[in-house]
Amino acid sequence: MTEETYQHITVLLDEAVNALVEDRDGFYIDGTFGRGGHSSLILNELSDAGRLMAIDKDPEAIAHSQERFANEPRFEIAHGSFAQLDEFAQARGKFGSVDGILLDLGVSSPQLDDPERGFSFQADGPLDMRMDNTQGESAAQWLAHASEAEIADVIFTYGEDKFGRRMAKAIVAARQEAPITTTAQLAKIVADANPAWEKGKHPATRAFQAIRIHINRELQDLEDCLEHSLEALKVGGRLVIISFHSLEDRIVKRFIRKYVKGDEHLPPGIPITDDMLNKRLKAVGKMSKASAREVDHNPRSRSAVMRVATKLK
Repeated sequence: MTEETYQHITVLLDEAVNALVEDRDGFYIDGTFGRGGHSSLILNELSDAGRLMAIDKDPEAIAHSQERFANEPRFEIAHGSFAQLDEFAQARGKFGSVDGILLDLGVSSPQLDDPERGFSFQADGPLDMRMDNTQGESAAQWLAHASEAEIADVIFTYGEDKFGRRMAKAIVAARQEAPITTTAQLAKIVADANPAWEKGKHPATRAFQAIRIHINRELQDLEDCLEHSLEALKVGGRLVIISFHSLEDRIVKRFIRKYVKGDEHLPPGIPITDDMLNKRLKAVGKMSKASAREVDHNPRSRSAVMRVATKLK
């Protein structure tokens, strides 16, 4: 795969970095390096004293970063999940003093567009779907042994597809005839089991999303990362998160709201002041979406939602 073949257009680039960087001398974390669009602009905003640590699961992203920023002393990258953000920050003596954390969630365009990664039904390829394809179980391996009930639950929960049970039944029946090892195989099985195709949407879209989220523990990692981020940030530090589907955004919105409101389980009838509520976050503005111009240039930005919060204590 070459960068010329699979381009990645960074979503909400200026908006995210403008919201993130308040201290040019600070230490920042880009929890989802991808192809370095946000990281590059963050570095442009930092002074010689500023530092940026990026994180990514994908070995190809790691390799790209080492080539792109080989001569950049203010930059380093850690191979792993942003759910390990606390470990990476602690190892650098920065836990509790991070100036800003950026998360650009979901799958990157190079991952989606490369058939060999197995994320998309648009072109046939091995049914992998792992963001880190050096470890863990691939989608094909999971589908080979998962129970019908487990598959149905994943498709319904993470794909919000009401035909999850029908799809799971079809998958289990199909694997008894032959192993399901390619994206084209899975797409056809799922599409044939979907009795109500949505206009303008491939009938396998939700199932592919669901299986990808499950294989990569995307929502569990997000929940873990958010809790770690709150402790990793310094007071006044910024948390900037870009989500691409409702499941992610729901988790982010709930997390910010929880710490904006503070303690809600105090005994009734006790007079309390605002400072007693232990409010730990302040929401910065309202959620942002990509402009019409950006959507025209990059249709994948249409579903992007950005939320920003500042740590209070």
